[in-house]
Amino acid sequence: MRLSIIVLAAAVLAHSAAAQQRARELGVVPGIFAPGPDNAITDVAGVKVGHATVISGDSIHTGVTAIVPHSGNLFFDRVPAAVHVGNAFGKLVGAAQIQELGELETPILLTCTLCVWRAADALVAELLAKPGMERVGSINPVVGETNDGGLNAIRNRPITPDVVHTALATAASGPVAEGTVGAGTGTTAFEWKGGIGTSSRKLPASLGGWTVGVLVQSNFGGVLQVLGVPVGRELGKYAFKDAVDRERGDGSCMIVVATDAPLSDRNLGRLAARAIVGLGRTGSDMSNGSGDFVLAFSTSPLVRRTALSRSPADDHRVTRTTAELINDDLSPLFEGVVEATEEAIYNSLFMATSVTQHGHTVHAIPLDKVREILGRYNTAKR
Repeated sequence: MRLSIIVLAAAVLAHSAAAQQRARELGVVPGIFAPGPDNAITDVAGVKVGHATVISGDSIHTGVTAIVPHSGNLFFDRVPAAVHVGNAFGKLVGAAQIQELGELETPILLTCTLCVWRAADALVAELLAKPGMERVGSINPVVGETNDGGLNAIRNRPITPDVVHTALATAASGPVAEGTVGAGTGTTAFEWKGGIGTSSRKLPASLGGWTVGVLVQSNFGGVLQVLGVPVGRELGKYAFKDAVDRERGDGSCMIVVATDAPLSDRNLGRLAARAIVGLGRTGSDMSNGSGDFVLAFSTSPLVRRTALSRSPADDHRVTRTTAELINDDLSPLFEGVVEATEEAIYNSLFMATSVTQHGHTVHAIPLDKVREILGRYNTAKR
């Protein structure tokens, strides 16, 4: 089986498909807070994203997306993290240790359902080979997934160590490729082509000036609404159509949240829970067969967890000092993560391109019709 690993360069990022547009270019601006300069999870300083897109003929459409919290060795310089489960019909390798210890010690990978274990194994091999890891005898790889079997020969499990290496090696700051790329290559959302989407919010200085960024892998159903407008109903594609449709809205959404605000794992869990509000605003009902997970982490040095030392002389350390935001200061971040999650999901849809497998095509959502519907409803409100 001959696989093609495709790496998207910066020059083809946001406008790889001329007909597709990000939400803001369509006039869809959720919320009240402004985004960061790239309106992406990478607006959180130090965070990097890389993709490896795997395509073979018209049967395999999948890939890996890597989210790297900082440029150092995460195993030795861990970040606080938390997992929130909206609906647990899915696989999030490494979640139990994050919930127990409240820290992240590897990059985060997203891929397809039956590839999570191959991706996890490749991630472990990649990290153990790094300098300074010679004495490491345990590591907790973190890999999430959605099921892209509708457009991908998922039983082939085509993710190889080379694919994982490519996603990690190409991880970069700045603009992030969206839509039909990486782990979003074969996904479907609201019966249209889904994919990778990202967004961010930068709080005003009076509210702390913190940044919160979100990246999603959208592959779920429901009744799409855009800023409250029933776009899915108007387009005639939605779960439980005519009450007898076999489409029940099953699917999954992986959501990764990053912030530079100094939050402990406890408050990161609270932040992660609010991302589900943003998911709900788009029309998801988190069906029985949906795996909806949120993984949140903080890059702030004030809460950084240097868990193991490279120097045996320092291994006796048993205490550390941190400084974190008080509970009363979290509400603006909650608002920011809701807004960024909602917009990231719109971007995952609006930037996706149509994909065909064996004559079956999942089409990109028709933005001209979306624009017309939004205009019609907005005009009716006046």
